Amino acid sequence: MKKSESFTSSCRALQSQDGQVLVWMALLMVSLLGLAALVVDLGHAFFCYRELQGSSNASALAGAVSLPATTAIAAATVYSSAPGGKNVYSNLPGVTMAPGYPQLVCLATVTSEGTPCAAPSNANAIIVRQQATVPMLFAMVLGHNTLAIATTATAAMKGAINLAIILDTTASMNSTDSASNCNNTRLSCALAGIQTLLGTLPASVDTVSLFTFPNVTTATASNDYNCGGGAPAIDPYTFPSAAATTYAPTTDTYQIVSFSSNYKGSSSNLVSAIGGKSGCAGVQAPGGEGTYYAGAIYGAQAALLAEQAANPGSQNVLVMLSDGDANAISAHMPGASTTSGVYPSTANQCQQAVAAAQAAAAAGTSVYSVAYGAKATGCSTDSGITPCQTMEGIASSPSNFFSDYTATGGSSTCISASSPASDLQSIFTKIGKNLSITRLIPNGTP
Repeated sequence: MKKSESFTSSCRALQSQDGQVLVWMALLMVSLLGLAALVVDLGHAFFCYRELQGSSNASALAGAVSLPATTAIAAATVYSSAPGGKNVYSNLPGVTMAPGYPQLVCLATVTSEGTPCAAPSNANAIIVRQQATVPMLFAMVLGHNTLAIATTATAAMKGAINLAIILDTTASMNSTDSASNCNNTRLSCALAGIQTLLGTLPASVDTVSLFTFPNVTTATASNDYNCGGGAPAIDPYTFPSAAATTYAPTTDTYQIVSFSSNYKGSSSNLVSAIGGKSGCAGVQAPGGEGTYYAGAIYGAQAALLAEQAANPGSQNVLVMLSDGDANAISAHMPGASTTSGVYPSTANQCQQAVAAAQAAAAAGTSVYSVAYGAKATGCSTDSGITPCQTMEGIASSPSNFFSDYTATGGSSTCISASSPASDLQSIFTKIGKNLSITRLIPNGTP
């Protein structure tokens, strides 16, 4: 063979590359399919992880609602993804609680924020840890059939609350509310609502005090809870200082039951006062002094500030129930100005109540008002304000204003736009839930 022919054959051999693209494409497809499989499996695993984390969050929050009761563990389990739980996912079979969980803990950080570790669990937080095995789809080719995942959530129970309840015990509360959701005396229905409110609060965490108006003598205030049957003696209205930070009256008082965390047991004076103890009539409404409630609000706020000072980090809440109409005469308000319209005064009595509540809100107290059968007309000592507007003004925010406008004598126009519930049981249930909000906190919080 000639030299030129040999060179030509070699060039042709080098230039012939048919089929090489197929080889590269085959290799590339394998890589692309591998990456696709990895993305699908990891995406599926991440989706399952997010589902499991959401379940753990729900479980921890459900448990925290029950604290400090030991039933918090059962509550957390009910809302978990474990078999039989309310958050079981079809793509996450076999979810289990990690050994030792749910775990009730006493966290110093939560305690410093005003939520103590209370009996019977001696805990103020709960930790939930769930684990699951996620099946792989494509990674099985590489020998990885499953992927283990686990999620943790920590929830603290709600902050400690100092709750002052102000109840209208003027003579009008003895009248009958014939509405279908009451059909009893207005006082009886109001007391049943307060029982509902306290039933939503956890035991031994919050402190609760009961105030009424008009004044009763300090010597006979216990008649409202000692089950003796006698009514306390009513005295003219008194005027606690608007700037007071303590409340310790000597002769006449608005405070029937002092702050106490014992508001569920049969030995509780508060339970007896609100008619929750068999054989006890509870608070009575002898009336006789008309209606003026700015003094009761200032007195309750002063008591709240003192309770908060004794329990750093706690939150103050005031709940007031009335029809919103103030009309006391000067004989029932000795020492009050008859002209100034500024606390204490026989003029502008409804506006003074609003001012007192707004001062409490400015000091950090969350004020709830419940207008019970409030009328569209009244507040005869004022101008330009109605009983319904008074109760709305007392609330520290629109969402804190409630109105049972279906009560006998109430105005159908006195409706809360933010909270349209129209019966006392629903109203107090909602208030109680507002006061029972738990929260998730970072895992590992000391």
